[in-house]
Amino acid sequence: MELPLIVGVDGSDSSLLAIDWAVDEAARLGVPLRLVHASRWERYEGATLPGNRDRPSEQMMGQNIVESATEQARRRNPGVKVSAESLPDDAVYALLREGRNATAVVTGSRGRGELVGLLLGSVGLGVAARAECPAIVVRGDTAGLHGQHERILLGVGDPATGEEAVRFAFREAESRGCTLDAVRAWRCPAHETTDYPGLADEPERYHEEQASARLDAVLHDAMADHPDVKVCRTTVEGTARKVLVHRSAAADLVIVGARRRHGHFGLQLSRVGHTLLHHADCPVAIVPQSV
Repeated sequence: MELPLIVGVDGSDSSLLAIDWAVDEAARLGVPLRLVHASRWERYEGATLPGNRDRPSEQMMGQNIVESATEQARRRNPGVKVSAESLPDDAVYALLREGRNATAVVTGSRGRGELVGLLLGSVGLGVAARAECPAIVVRGDTAGLHGQHERILLGVGDPATGEEAVRFAFREAESRGCTLDAVRAWRCPAHETTDYPGLADEPERYHEEQASARLDAVLHDAMADHPDVKVCRTTVEGTARKVLVHRSAAADLVIVGARRRHGHFGLQLSRVGHTLLHHADCPVAIVPQSV
């Protein structure tokens, strides 16, 4: 059975963008789409009394939201199988629970009622930092949202934290028939010297070659498994978060890995992932890696 692509919906403009993006993604991957709206309306409005046919207004609004979202998804692509549900639960907890058996969880970058100054809504951040499956926050400019760059950007970290992200990136590039831009950033501390043979006076070259070797090691198996994917491998001097934000302007999706420690209930998100979720110019995928 194909695991569904989960989309958090709340009726906001950001949510509408996420629905369209997710429909296209589900069609590419050949998986069903599940639309989920969650709100603790029971807590605030009380359960409906026996014999009372009037439902709480928040419950009715939730039902209207999922019905409207379903209609929008089916208009976008009638060939995608769509299901929907409105749940009386906290939105983050509901989406995390749904994500335990999902291809990925998709949210918009801002929710209904979010403060004007926020760069990322609390639901998107909470899901991206704790989901057990890939979490995708739909954000960015028109070109990135519509896949016009025909390029996937992968921030390559260490094998211990990035293997799942690499596999996810290759599957995305293959399903889209586009180029995979695999990037590893490196930095050379000031006044550093190295004992590496032949490079004692060239620490920058040493760090660049180390980055290149690690990039090759991380990509090796996935390139063998996906020989038809065109890979552009690049090492860039600078901090990873700045490099990836800059390059996201020419990508349709930027992907990074994230550590997930079992039994840890706080947010588990690197500085790189956090920065991309707030500033990338295209949708962002955070792919968990258990450690």
